[in-house]
Amino acid sequence: MSQNFEFAINRISAPRLSFPEFLAMCGRLGVSGIELRNDLKGAEISDGSNAAHLRATASAAGIKIRSINALYPFDVCDADLQQRAQQLAAYAQKCGAAALVMCPLNSRDDQRSAATRRTDLLHALKTLRPILDDHGLTGLVEPLGFEESALRRKSDAAAAIFEISGERTYRLVHDTFHHFLAGEEEFFPELTGLVHISGVEAPELAPAQMRDGHRVFVGPADRLGNIAQLRTLLARGYNGTVSFEPFAEQIMQMDTTESLVRESMAYIRANLA
Repeated sequence: MSQNFEFAINRISAPRLSFPEFLAMCGRLGVSGIELRNDLKGAEISDGSNAAHLRATASAAGIKIRSINALYPFDVCDADLQQRAQQLAAYAQKCGAAALVMCPLNSRDDQRSAATRRTDLLHALKTLRPILDDHGLTGLVEPLGFEESALRRKSDAAAAIFEISGERTYRLVHDTFHHFLAGEEEFFPELTGLVHISGVEAPELAPAQMRDGHRVFVGPADRLGNIAQLRTLLARGYNGTVSFEPFAEQIMQMDTTESLVRESMAYIRANLA
């Protein structure tokens, strides 16, 4: 099978490294793309890092900033969200990021009806489009497969994007964890702008019990079907970025995850061959 894709590394994969150390690790691994996050305390962006400095440092290392993760909750597009979107878009433009990941509200306290959620989703996509366009950014819509998520399935996100004729601005994130949790069988390779990969190995967990804290690097004990999902995406023409995004606390507390990333990359490539 053709392996016409490139790996990237989400900052969540190695949050304890300094930014230069993170870039150096990516270089040793042969990875040329990264995703920054705005939710990691003590790391860029939340530490107040100068966006232009990040751009220059990454460029000097031969690394491209693929996205900033994330604008949340993008589908509750009130005045505060719009202001934050403006600020994050400006930062993304200055640091050289190509896209913003956009995640929907994920809360058991969300009392909106399905109809209201859809109306709000369409409003958000329309409202955020000029902000993204003005800053030369792609909006990467990432459905979250949790039962309480306001937008669980890529099929609903795709339908909303098509309804507002937003294909020039928006793409989907295919997250293998959330694809599994949502029980979704549809793939949208032509509308997919980014793939997030992570594995869950704990055998005792039912799907409804799986949370971000269970997500590790993809290996032989993975229960999410990462290899099958990647096979389908690649066979149907996806040739973009595949980014590691584990959230398990044991990974976040490691001084370095370089060997784990290397092992996972080798495992994925061997099983896609």
